[in-house]
Amino acid sequence: MKIAPTAGRIRDARAEPNMAVECDFCVVGSGAGGSIAAAVLAEAGARVIVVEEGGHFTRKDFNMQESWAYPALYQDQGNRATDDLSIMILQGRAVGGGTTVNWTSSFRTPEATLELWARRHGVVGLDAATLAPHFEAVERRLSIHEGSPDDVNANNRKLLEGAQKLGWRPELIQRSVKGCARLGYCGMGCPIDAKQSALITYVPDALASGATLFTNARAKLVESDRGRAKGVVCEVRNSETDPHGKHRFVVYARRGVVLAGGAINTPALLLRSKIGSSAVVGRRTFLHPTVPLVALYDEPIEGFYGAPQSVTCRHFVDRGDRVGYFLETSPVHPMLAAVAFPGFGGAHQGFMAQLAHAQATIALLVDGHHDDEGGRVTADIDGHIRLSYRLPPALREAATDAIKNMARLQLAAGAREVVTLHEEPVSIRSEAEISRIDSVTFGPNRHALFSAHQMGGCRMGEDPAHSVVNSRGRHHEIENLWIVDGSIFPTSLGVNPQLSIYAHARLFAQAIATQA
Repeated sequence: MKIAPTAGRIRDARAEPNMAVECDFCVVGSGAGGSIAAAVLAEAGARVIVVEEGGHFTRKDFNMQESWAYPALYQDQGNRATDDLSIMILQGRAVGGGTTVNWTSSFRTPEATLELWARRHGVVGLDAATLAPHFEAVERRLSIHEGSPDDVNANNRKLLEGAQKLGWRPELIQRSVKGCARLGYCGMGCPIDAKQSALITYVPDALASGATLFTNARAKLVESDRGRAKGVVCEVRNSETDPHGKHRFVVYARRGVVLAGGAINTPALLLRSKIGSSAVVGRRTFLHPTVPLVALYDEPIEGFYGAPQSVTCRHFVDRGDRVGYFLETSPVHPMLAAVAFPGFGGAHQGFMAQLAHAQATIALLVDGHHDDEGGRVTADIDGHIRLSYRLPPALREAATDAIKNMARLQLAAGAREVVTLHEEPVSIRSEAEISRIDSVTFGPNRHALFSAHQMGGCRMGEDPAHSVVNSRGRHHEIENLWIVDGSIFPTSLGVNPQLSIYAHARLFAQAIATQA
């Protein structure tokens, strides 16, 4: 292979097959972790190459159509799921990664979560004070600001009103936006560049400092020798329908490799590469399993318009010895709603006919904070990735409790009917009927469950027997290999993870720049 020169710009690997390039650092992934790591390293004077599995799309491409967005912007064309198909996984795959398609909600890592990591998982030197300057820097760059009442659409207002009536102390959500028109299509890419994703912030920052980004280059293997990473072997993706191309693209990294492919792809890459202890890699993968509940109102809600998320309620996060959960909303765009709504044929059509009157509240279960071990990622050399994730009794109890409390909230907000998303839905019209939820179950093809927050699988800690990287993201066995995405978290966060990934990656990247 010929060694090709690079420059600070975005290049499509499909136009340059069977090529090899050299750099100081190869960064895998251009989402929250990879983009900021690339920017920090490039600004420090390093030659940086970023490889991104997805394509490069800009505001002119974001047509607000689900039929285009899911195949173009999501892993497995929007069809990623657990191996038993019980949980649908929404995970970005494009320049900007998940930041290009998320709903802009921005939270710092809760101090209680950081304390848990230190106390139970051997993480050192990661407290609120250490992370504060990194959160502050990211919040400035991404224009993250206090939530505004003007952001609250009817879908979120029902969560706000119901929680207030029940005394549950709802909160306005901080959002990463500038000049937001509240179109409601954040999950399909922002057509006016109001969402301050990595696509329009840290990726351009990295390019301006000389980094080069190759798109449609899927990292297949990390090559290593004698305890050091040598580089990354990529496949050139031919098309959306043929993601595993035959052409190779190799990046030789003199100083090291930084992985930021996300909490499913990063452990899968390590497993394919046969790097380190496979007994730890891929385990303790957490999803914030998300339980939706739909309420029907007499008045139009039109949850497909307006800021997707602007209100949260954390009243049930701390339930003592039981698994906690927090409440948010989900937009009700037609395709996503059609996947979630129960029934077949005429029954399903009946639900869809009421789409404009539907309100969706979601409960995100805080997995990994108690005794549950989460799920496990496995992978083979051919690129097949599997995620096994089962709901243990403690999470099933939390899901049932969440549905009951969401029903109370929606009824308090004025819903005429609340409908569970079971295969045989339970209809609730009054407080007296809420106890019927105790008899329902969860499982494959029994209830719609989702995850937009994947974490863990390469957890950090100081004990190599129980962690993959140390408390600054460096691999325990490969001295110049780092991980800076959500896979490092020893548990789920209990809040939306984007801002936490940015801040941790910025801290880690500064250490990499001075030590590697």
